[in-house]
Amino acid sequence: MQSNVRDNVLFRSPKDETERAYVAGACVRKLGIRFPAMIDGFDNQAESAFTGWPDRLYLIGQGGRILYKSKPGPFGFHPKELAEAIKASVAPN
Repeated sequence: MQSNVRDNVLFRSPKDETERAYVAGACVRKLGIRFPAMIDGFDNQAESAFTGWPDRLYLIGQGGRILYKSKPGPFGFHPKELAEAIKASVAPN
């Protein structure tokens, strides 16, 4: 929680989709996230499908196929592994 205070990303729980989108956008901006982020619905369908807790990095290919799944973050995040998976996914066969 201290890091949330330090990074100025401390919010109350959103009550609707509009608030959830606002919180997500604020976190992306304030934390300097430079890759696309998704917002799960209140049904948490993506979290259930992809085991997103604790946080993980995913590379999802066409048709929804998982091409890369990191170990739990933040210590399981290895950007070089993700970069290699991205390169492999766009390389000609």
